[in-house]
Amino acid sequence: MEKKRIALHIAVLLTVLCIIFLPGYSELHKLREDNDQLKRRIVLLEEHNDQLKEEMQKMKQDPGYIEKKARKKLGIVKKGEIIYKSDQGGE
Repeated sequence: MEKKRIALHIAVLLTVLCIIFLPGYSELHKLREDNDQLKRRIVLLEEHNDQLKEEMQKMKQDPGYIEKKARKKLGIVKKGEIIYKSDQGGE
């Protein structure tokens, strides 16, 4: 009888501990997943930042690069130039 009582107390104690700690563990797990996602996002943003720094450096050092970007992105043409457009998908 005493063994059953001890087993019951242990079972009750384990149940109480699970009720107390399980929500905290679940929250900890969720926070770790969020942290991992944020770390991956930081890596992607750092890579993008590096690309932008490279482009900024090109713009500072190469005036021809600025002209090329302006022509492509904004459709800027020099005086007297004629733009030919193709029906094909290429440039």
